Amino acid sequence: MIKHRGFPGRLTGTDHQFVIRRASKDGATKIIRRERYRDRKNIDRTADEAFMAALWAHFGEEPFERGNLDAGRLSWLFGREVVPAEDPFDPQSYDALLRIDVAKAEAAFPAVFAPDAPPVAFDEDDDWDD
Repeated sequence: MIKHRGFPGRLTGTDHQFVIRRASKDGATKIIRRERYRDRKNIDRTADEAFMAALWAHFGEEPFERGNLDAGRLSWLFGREVVPAEDPFDPQSYDALLRIDVAKAEAAFPAVFAPDAPPVAFDEDDDWDD
């Protein structure tokens, strides 16, 4: 499993994680499409936006390997802003390739793609080397 060095570990000041520390002995958790209902908590929406901002800052339009990105967090964006970059796609593989659908991501998270968007602040305190 590839570890995305420099990617934020979580939403600063919360327990909303963006990456996992190590691969599961049982294999990768399956990425699914989770519905985002209008009544979701504001902090959950903030976590989605921050995760998209981190994906955009780290990978841009290039395909990227799932690696140590959290399946739960990916699932909130999967099938909309984050889509498979390969066919066939294995949603239970750490090696699966994904990409950002820029048009959908920009529509869903306009603040992330705004010309005056603040740079993504990565949490320097996280140590993901184990």
